[in-house]
Amino acid sequence: MIAIAARRMGYRIHTLAPDADSPTSHVADLEYSAAYDDIDTVKRFADGVDVITLEFENVLTETVDAATTYAPVRPGGHVLYTAQNRLREKTWLHGHNFPVAPFRHITSIEELRSGVENLGTPAILKTAGFGYDGKGQVRIDTPDAVDDAYHELSGQEAVLETFIDFNREVSVVAARGLDGGFAHYGVVDNTHRNHILDVTISPADVSPTVYQEAIKITRGVLESLDVVGVMCVEFFLTRDDTLLINEIAPRVHNSGHFTIDACITSQFEQQVRAVCGLPLGSTAQPQPAAMANLLGDLWQNGEPNWPAMLAHTDVKLHLYGKKDARPARKMGHLTAKGDTSQAAAEKVMAARNALIMPTR
Repeated sequence: MIAIAARRMGYRIHTLAPDADSPTSHVADLEYSAAYDDIDTVKRFADGVDVITLEFENVLTETVDAATTYAPVRPGGHVLYTAQNRLREKTWLHGHNFPVAPFRHITSIEELRSGVENLGTPAILKTAGFGYDGKGQVRIDTPDAVDDAYHELSGQEAVLETFIDFNREVSVVAARGLDGGFAHYGVVDNTHRNHILDVTISPADVSPTVYQEAIKITRGVLESLDVVGVMCVEFFLTRDDTLLINEIAPRVHNSGHFTIDACITSQFEQQVRAVCGLPLGSTAQPQPAAMANLLGDLWQNGEPNWPAMLAHTDVKLHLYGKKDARPARKMGHLTAKGDTSQAAAEKVMAARNALIMPTR
């Protein structure tokens, strides 16, 4: 979707990914198929472009460093280094006085026992590095479950966090330009299923105070990290309307996919503008909107019922061109607009339900 936006703006596109025939390659001028640790290929790729960006943050530091010697990588390697490791991320946020849940660094079973005793239960144990969509984490409900939790993560370096009994999960997708310009897409409401984003509603039904505080915190994160590009800051909103940062994602984000159809400038065009040093575009959203994810589970009984879904004529379908539909894999999304956020959400959920084929 970044590539489609760049193509529409007249840019030529080279892409590098481990697998051939990646979705981005469908609109690219040149595709490099290589592992991210294939530094020689990374250098050839980087030498052929003017600027580099990424669609996910879990790229090796060595890869980014090698590419940076040929072309600017935006966001920079320092941003990726911070965000791709939960411990570094939490430590950075806490050190810069951004609100996060209490946490402890865990490298041994003894530290985990001490941490649980200190933070109490329930608590969440997460691997320190390379986790997303709920992967690499386990909930500890009682002190008796400590040993099992530690062994479930195979003794990896981890972060122990206090469990937050939140009211809802919200996020802010925002962008910062090369000149320091800032633009945001407001506060959106996110519903998850099995730790994977299910539905996003924009705007979120939050108080003006919460709204302004979320935008202020998000801007502070982007400026303190010197981000160039789009970033998402995900929050827990507690029952007393306190915001706590759950995680940051220095890239276009699933909770911003609705912007393709709902906003004057989508998050994908905004990414292109930012990393290419152009002025940021308007984020105006004329109507409330909602997005529903399409996971590979929808294919479990065969091809989804596309005609039935498309009979919902005011809902937009976006498929990503991924070859294999696997359970929990994000294959696409639906977006809709409405007079209210809830009305938009009802439209995308009804359209998604129409895709479900009966068991054969």
